[in-house]
Amino acid sequence: MGQKINPLGFRLGTTQNHHSFWFAQPKNYSEGLQEDKKIRNCIKNYIQKNRKKGSNRKMESDSSSEVITHIEIQKEIDTIHVIIHIGFPNLLKKKGAIEELEKDLQKEVNSVNQRLNIAIEKVKEPYRQPNILAEYIAFQLKNRVSFRKAMKKAIELTKKADIKGIKIQIAGRLAGKEI
Repeated sequence: MGQKINPLGFRLGTTQNHHSFWFAQPKNYSEGLQEDKKIRNCIKNYIQKNRKKGSNRKMESDSSSEVITHIEIQKEIDTIHVIIHIGFPNLLKKKGAIEELEKDLQKEVNSVNQRLNIAIEKVKEPYRQPNILAEYIAFQLKNRVSFRKAMKKAIELTKKADIKGIKIQIAGRLAGKEI
Protein backbone atom coordinates (compact mmCIF):
# COMPACT_ATOMS: atom_id res chain seq x y z
CA MET A 1 0.00 0.00 0.00
CA GLY A 2 1.54 3.29 -1.09
CA GLN A 3 1.82 6.49 0.86
CA LYS A 4 -0.63 9.22 -0.11
CA ILE A 5 0.55 12.79 -0.59
CA ASN A 6 -1.18 15.98 -1.64
CA PRO A 7 -0.45 16.57 -5.34
CA LEU A 8 0.32 20.23 -4.63
CA GLY A 9 3.30 19.06 -2.57
CA PHE A 10 4.91 17.57 -5.68
CA ARG A 11 4.36 20.69 -7.76
CA LEU A 12 5.44 23.37 -5.30
CA GLY A 13 8.39 25.29 -6.60
CA THR A 14 8.34 23.72 -10.07
CA THR A 15 4.97 24.43 -11.68
CA GLN A 16 2.93 25.96 -8.85
CA ASN A 17 3.49 28.40 -6.02
CA HIS A 18 2.34 28.46 -2.42
CA HIS A 19 -1.12 29.87 -1.75
CA SER A 20 0.01 31.74 1.37
CA PHE A 21 3.08 33.92 1.78
CA TRP A 22 3.87 34.80 5.39
CA PHE A 23 6.18 33.98 8.24
CA ALA A 24 5.30 33.21 11.85
CA GLN A 25 7.08 31.93 14.89
CA PRO A 26 6.38 28.24 15.57
CA LYS A 27 4.09 29.02 18.52
CA ASN A 28 1.97 31.40 16.36
CA TYR A 29 1.90 29.27 13.22
CA SER A 30 -1.41 27.51 13.97
CA GLU A 31 -3.14 30.86 14.58
CA GLY A 32 -1.95 32.14 11.20
CA LEU A 33 -3.13 28.96 9.50
CA GLN A 34 -6.57 29.23 11.11
CA GLU A 35 -6.75 32.88 10.07
CA ASP A 36 -6.00 31.88 6.46
CA LYS A 37 -8.76 29.27 6.58
CA LYS A 38 -11.23 31.84 7.96
CA ILE A 39 -10.35 34.28 5.17
CA ARG A 40 -10.79 31.66 2.45
CA ASN A 41 -14.08 30.40 3.89
CA CYS A 42 -15.44 33.92 4.27
CA ILE A 43 -14.65 34.76 0.64
CA LYS A 44 -16.19 31.53 -0.65
CA ASN A 45 -19.31 32.01 1.48
CA TYR A 46 -19.68 35.61 0.29
CA ILE A 47 -19.50 34.56 -3.35
CA GLN A 48 -21.91 31.64 -2.82
CA LYS A 49 -24.38 33.93 -1.05
CA ASN A 50 -24.25 36.60 -3.74
CA ARG A 51 -24.33 34.09 -6.59
CA LYS A 52 -27.74 32.92 -5.39
CA LYS A 53 -29.01 36.52 -5.39
CA GLY A 54 -27.89 37.15 -8.96
CA SER A 55 -28.77 33.73 -10.40
CA ASN A 56 -31.69 35.15 -12.40
CA ARG A 57 -29.36 35.95 -15.31
CA LYS A 58 -29.02 33.38 -18.08
CA MET A 59 -25.78 33.82 -19.95
CA GLU A 60 -23.27 31.39 -21.38
CA SER A 61 -20.42 32.89 -19.37
CA ASP A 62 -22.58 32.98 -16.25
CA SER A 63 -22.35 29.20 -16.05
CA SER A 64 -18.99 29.46 -14.37
CA SER A 65 -19.15 33.12 -13.51
CA GLU A 66 -17.80 33.30 -9.99
CA VAL A 67 -15.60 30.25 -9.73
CA ILE A 68 -12.52 30.97 -7.65
CA THR A 69 -9.47 29.15 -8.93
CA HIS A 70 -7.37 30.01 -5.88
CA ILE A 71 -6.86 32.65 -3.21
CA GLU A 72 -3.41 34.01 -2.38
CA ILE A 73 -2.80 35.48 1.06
CA GLN A 74 0.27 37.63 1.69
CA LYS A 75 0.78 38.82 5.25
CA GLU A 76 3.08 41.59 6.31
CA ILE A 77 3.49 43.26 9.69
CA ASP A 78 0.67 45.78 9.22
CA THR A 79 -1.27 44.56 6.16
CA ILE A 80 -2.90 41.46 4.79
CA HIS A 81 -3.03 41.29 1.00
CA VAL A 82 -5.68 38.94 -0.39
CA ILE A 83 -5.53 38.21 -4.12
CA ILE A 84 -8.55 36.38 -5.51
CA HIS A 85 -7.96 34.59 -8.80
CA ILE A 86 -11.35 34.23 -10.43
CA GLY A 87 -12.53 32.96 -13.80
CA PHE A 88 -15.11 35.55 -14.81
CA PRO A 89 -15.30 38.40 -12.25
CA ASN A 90 -18.87 39.52 -13.00
CA LEU A 91 -20.10 39.55 -9.41
CA LEU A 92 -17.17 41.36 -7.85
CA LYS A 93 -17.19 44.16 -10.44
CA LYS A 94 -20.41 45.56 -8.98
CA LYS A 95 -20.19 48.81 -7.06
CA GLY A 96 -19.47 48.28 -3.40
CA ALA A 97 -18.98 44.52 -3.67
CA ILE A 98 -15.30 44.60 -2.76
CA GLU A 99 -15.93 47.04 0.10
CA GLU A 100 -18.69 44.80 1.46
CA LEU A 101 -16.41 41.77 1.20
CA GLU A 102 -13.65 43.71 2.93
CA LYS A 103 -15.99 44.59 5.82
CA ASP A 104 -17.05 40.95 6.17
CA LEU A 105 -13.42 39.83 6.22
CA GLN A 106 -12.46 42.49 8.76
CA LYS A 107 -15.21 41.23 11.08
CA GLU A 108 -14.19 37.61 10.56
CA VAL A 109 -10.47 38.11 11.10
CA ASN A 110 -10.77 40.56 14.05
CA SER A 111 -7.41 42.15 13.31
CA VAL A 112 -7.50 45.70 14.63
CA ASN A 113 -3.88 46.58 13.92
CA GLN A 114 -3.77 45.11 10.39
CA ARG A 115 -5.20 46.62 7.22
CA LEU A 116 -6.86 44.40 4.66
CA ASN A 117 -6.28 44.84 0.91
CA ILE A 118 -8.32 42.80 -1.56
CA ALA A 119 -7.31 42.51 -5.20
CA ILE A 120 -9.11 40.57 -7.89
CA GLU A 121 -7.25 39.03 -10.79
CA LYS A 122 -9.00 37.55 -13.78
CA VAL A 123 -7.55 34.23 -14.89
CA LYS A 124 -6.09 34.67 -18.38
CA GLU A 125 -7.27 31.33 -19.76
CA PRO A 126 -10.18 30.27 -17.57
CA TYR A 127 -10.87 26.97 -19.29
CA ARG A 128 -7.40 25.73 -18.35
CA GLN A 129 -8.57 25.58 -14.72
CA PRO A 130 -10.22 22.32 -13.59
CA ASN A 131 -12.49 24.10 -11.07
CA ILE A 132 -14.04 26.22 -13.81
CA LEU A 133 -14.52 23.24 -16.13
CA ALA A 134 -16.17 21.21 -13.36
CA GLU A 135 -18.52 24.11 -12.57
CA TYR A 136 -19.30 24.49 -16.28
CA ILE A 137 -20.23 20.80 -16.62
CA ALA A 138 -22.33 20.92 -13.43
CA PHE A 139 -24.18 23.98 -14.72
CA GLN A 140 -24.88 22.25 -18.04
CA LEU A 141 -26.23 19.18 -16.24
CA LYS A 142 -28.46 21.33 -14.03
CA ASN A 143 -29.90 22.90 -17.17
CA ARG A 144 -30.86 19.44 -18.47
CA VAL A 145 -28.24 19.32 -21.24
CA SER A 146 -27.26 15.83 -22.31
CA PHE A 147 -24.23 14.67 -20.32
CA ARG A 148 -22.48 13.55 -23.51
CA LYS A 149 -22.91 17.02 -25.03
CA ALA A 150 -21.66 18.66 -21.83
CA MET A 151 -18.57 16.45 -21.76
CA LYS A 152 -17.83 17.01 -25.46
CA LYS A 153 -18.24 20.77 -25.07
CA ALA A 154 -15.85 20.77 -22.08
CA ILE A 155 -13.29 18.79 -24.08
CA GLU A 156 -13.71 21.23 -26.97
CA LEU A 157 -13.16 24.20 -24.64
CA THR A 158 -9.96 22.66 -23.30
CA LYS A 159 -8.68 21.98 -26.81
CA LYS A 160 -9.21 25.65 -27.62
CA ALA A 161 -7.22 26.50 -24.49
CA ASP A 162 -4.37 24.36 -25.85
CA ILE A 163 -4.29 21.70 -23.14
CA LYS A 164 -2.54 18.42 -23.91
CA GLY A 165 -5.02 16.15 -22.18
CA ILE A 166 -8.18 15.97 -20.11
CA LYS A 167 -10.02 13.25 -18.23
CA ILE A 168 -13.68 13.72 -17.31
CA GLN A 169 -15.64 11.42 -15.02
CA ILE A 170 -19.35 11.87 -14.47
CA ALA A 171 -21.26 9.57 -12.15
CA GLY A 172 -24.75 9.28 -10.76
CA ARG A 173 -28.20 9.08 -12.23
CA LEU A 174 -27.85 10.48 -15.74
CA ALA A 175 -30.43 10.26 -18.54
CA GLY A 176 -32.68 8.15 -16.29
CA LYS A 177 -30.06 5.43 -15.90
CA GLU A 178 -27.60 4.63 -13.17
CA ILE A 179 -24.14 5.43 -14.58
